[in-house]
Amino acid sequence: MDADVIVVGAGPTGLMLAGELRLGGAEVIVLDKLAEPTGQSRGLGFTARAMEVFDQRGILPRFGQGESLAVSDVGHFGGVQFDFTALQGAHFGARGIPQSQTEAVLAGWAADLGADIRRGHEVLALDDGFRHGEHAEITVATPDGVRRMRARYLVGCDGGKSTVRKLAGIGFPGTEATRAMFLADITGVDLAPRYLGETLPNGMVMAAPLKEGVHRIIVCPHGAAARSAEDTVTFEEVAKAWEHITGEDISGGGAEWVSFFSDATRQADQYRRGRVLLAGDAAHIHLPAGGQGLSTGVQDAANLGFKLAAVATGRAGEALLDTYHAERHPVGRRLLMNTRAQGLVFLGGQKAEPLRSILTELTGHDVVRRHLAGIVSHLDIRYDLGEGDGAGEGQGEGVHPLLGRRLARTALNGPDGATDTFRLLHAGHGVLLDLADDARLRQAAAPWSGRVDTVTASPADRDTVFSGAEAVLVRPDGHVAWTGSGTTDGLQAALTRWFGTPAEH
Repeated sequence: MDADVIVVGAGPTGLMLAGELRLGGAEVIVLDKLAEPTGQSRGLGFTARAMEVFDQRGILPRFGQGESLAVSDVGHFGGVQFDFTALQGAHFGARGIPQSQTEAVLAGWAADLGADIRRGHEVLALDDGFRHGEHAEITVATPDGVRRMRARYLVGCDGGKSTVRKLAGIGFPGTEATRAMFLADITGVDLAPRYLGETLPNGMVMAAPLKEGVHRIIVCPHGAAARSAEDTVTFEEVAKAWEHITGEDISGGGAEWVSFFSDATRQADQYRRGRVLLAGDAAHIHLPAGGQGLSTGVQDAANLGFKLAAVATGRAGEALLDTYHAERHPVGRRLLMNTRAQGLVFLGGQKAEPLRSILTELTGHDVVRRHLAGIVSHLDIRYDLGEGDGAGEGQGEGVHPLLGRRLARTALNGPDGATDTFRLLHAGHGVLLDLADDARLRQAAAPWSGRVDTVTASPADRDTVFSGAEAVLVRPDGHVAWTGSGTTDGLQAALTRWFGTPAEH
């Protein structure tokens, strides 16, 4: 066995997953067919929820700005702008962070944790034993020749054209591309910023400064036919489309690189088949809108990582992996819904003007702004954890409002002084917050020591998100798996479900 898990694809999703697996104690190899990163960056930021995931692992400072990472309180839905602070603690996410930087940060973090990242390795074939066998075996072209590699699990994080997905025979239904849109990093031209895009009669354009002398532009001309994946695009073509929409001549400049993308929308019909799993763009593709693709992939990895590590190292049964598809497939489906809706509003031309006008009116209402902000920031995600395992017992009637939701960053006074809920997640363990100094909780969780950190603490602010809960079990991905108030009912069931068989004492 070469590793517990082989991850294919060294983009943000694959690298995030590698780090999560290492925190969970799994041996992991990351394969990428490129000999070196391209240095190109389709994405220029990530959502508020992705920032939280990075913060939960203590890696925001690796971006060079730490907690002062530039964010914007103003965002948009399909080009209709509104204030994201309608949702408490929300913002539109990090801006101006090239994907190449995100990949470099995550690669360094994963390598520091012991992930084995191998470039210039291309997957050629997958043995059929992955369906019902005890391992996944692949054929790989390496710089030293073709070889076979074996792992307990294989995860495809290799993009929208995923080789792993195709070799595993996983369906990828959806809608075909209907139009082409251009992207370029241009030089030698001084452009006014159009950060959130501008809709004009002949199309939509965006522009933002990347660095001294370089601007990122996105050009979406009406009527541009869909293109084959094998097609290329030139700067001259992009400049002509820009002038057609804006009337501005940028042909005297140049480009560091140009590319194109489409509005194709697809989602894998299953995120797991036997010993093969999918995450990131390998599982879902859509119209780019607000950094949601990268951010969703990072959250896929955070959800899958602790589960797959527990199963691959024998601490938990395979049923835990079924919760990955159950939780993340609906999120992906909702992502495709919101990006398609944004495409209709943003790129629909004059036909969509009545829709834009109504949406603009609706964003004048707080409830609408909160709803849209939650969708685009991903802060509204709530997993259906079910009520049959005691996850919400001890709360009287109904289920506690935190159950299944992410736990927002909350200041605490702990045994070692001031801390917060995100710092407690840096190690990638589960966290049982004992807010009432209850010895029964600590005793109940003791068999999961090393997987779950029990912390006796009190909220620094009496007006907190805990809503009367005296104990909260937080999964490594930051989502609440159990709450209690004066009882341990359901705690051991939740610990077993999410962290595997208890150790013998």
